[in-house]
Amino acid sequence: MSEEKKIPYKIYLEESEMPTQWYNVRADMKNKPAPLLNPATKKPMSFDELRAVFCDELVRQELDDTTAYFDIPAEIQDFYKMYRPSPLVRAYFLEKALDTPAKIYYKFEGNNTSGSHKLNSAIAQAYYAKKQGLKGVTTETGAGQWGTALSMACSYFDLDCRVYMVKVSYEQKPFRREVMRTYGASVTPSPSETTKVGQKILAEHPGTSGSLGCAISEAVEAATSMEGYRYVLGSVLNQVLLHQSIIGLETKAALKKYDIQPDIIIGCAGGGSNLGGLISPFAGEMLRGEANYRIIAVEPASCPSLTRGRFAYDYCDTGMICPLAKMYTLGSGFIPSSNHAGGLRYHGMSSVVSQLYHDGLMEAVSVEQTQVFKAAEQFARVEGTLPAPESSHAIRVAIDEALKCKETGEEKTIVFGLTGTGYFDMVAYQKYNDGVMTDYIPTDADLQPGFASLPDVE
Repeated sequence: MSEEKKIPYKIYLEESEMPTQWYNVRADMKNKPAPLLNPATKKPMSFDELRAVFCDELVRQELDDTTAYFDIPAEIQDFYKMYRPSPLVRAYFLEKALDTPAKIYYKFEGNNTSGSHKLNSAIAQAYYAKKQGLKGVTTETGAGQWGTALSMACSYFDLDCRVYMVKVSYEQKPFRREVMRTYGASVTPSPSETTKVGQKILAEHPGTSGSLGCAISEAVEAATSMEGYRYVLGSVLNQVLLHQSIIGLETKAALKKYDIQPDIIIGCAGGGSNLGGLISPFAGEMLRGEANYRIIAVEPASCPSLTRGRFAYDYCDTGMICPLAKMYTLGSGFIPSSNHAGGLRYHGMSSVVSQLYHDGLMEAVSVEQTQVFKAAEQFARVEGTLPAPESSHAIRVAIDEALKCKETGEEKTIVFGLTGTGYFDMVAYQKYNDGVMTDYIPTDADLQPGFASLPDVE
């Protein structure tokens, strides 16, 4: 790219340039993600089995690993236009502060009321639930971004929304909880006494702070026990990564407008929704032999499913009532520490992301939360946006990679996903600012019980 072609601070697509289809990276994967298994029979889940839990059209998307592109319904496109296209931002001020020759860009997904990328899939899932004639949906939420996004989407389509929020986040983030209630959702701290599986978890782990695996179990039980309800999930599933591909498609189109070729693409990794959405179009190019990128998944050292987990079939939930998924996992019984990246506090990783990682198309690193918040503070001070703790994992590694470029003199182009804002995470920022935030890294002995609970699947 010529120096005369000045890159603006924010690169926007025109409304007419917005993607009208989602991209399904599984279509280009030679090694397809392993199928979901029925926990009772250990056989692949059928359409009829899955439709008892999920909306019909979402089940079709979940099972389809050959169709490369899915048309985005017009009503979903119209909703997207309320807050999309989202900007691709050149981090000029961060580059200057780091004194690096690297060029840093971030795709900012926090410019909507939910404050994160989660709305991209929430509106799609609520649309299909309404189209099917359902009364409402149930779900789980960790940090609260997904619950907030789904409550917004359900309000838009006049659907009942019942959210099971991981207890530690419910207590740490009362304002996020109140946003959900403002949009009409009911919010229950999980694990709770309102479900049989919640009661069982509380009996086995008195005083537990909860986990996404616990909340998923409760939400699924609630959905399957009420007529006219289905369960919807904010991450992990193939359908969610499909909807989130809008992030990567827009990023790719924005880069193309200025002939920018990224070298490194970085995303935070919890269940895999934002990471999978950001990298899918780029991974597709790699799978087709059209380009090569260095893709980095960043996870918390306190919940290191990719970097220290096992690639095996496991339950997606702590209550062991959901299908089995083959993924990098710490075991469904693993209860993460109460660190502040609630959206990354999940024991497993998307089967798509797991397979891409297993096949060597991406790498993974884990980082400690004090270093994450140090990066978040630096970013906020120079770039003017307070990032979510989850997003700040990607910021940490983007900064680290930019500093490596400073040492070597290489002018690499780095793209990372800024998945959301941190304005509801002030308890965490307060702990960091007060110097009382601590790091927790599980020992091998801490991880062993989770691995011991992995189901025996051939």
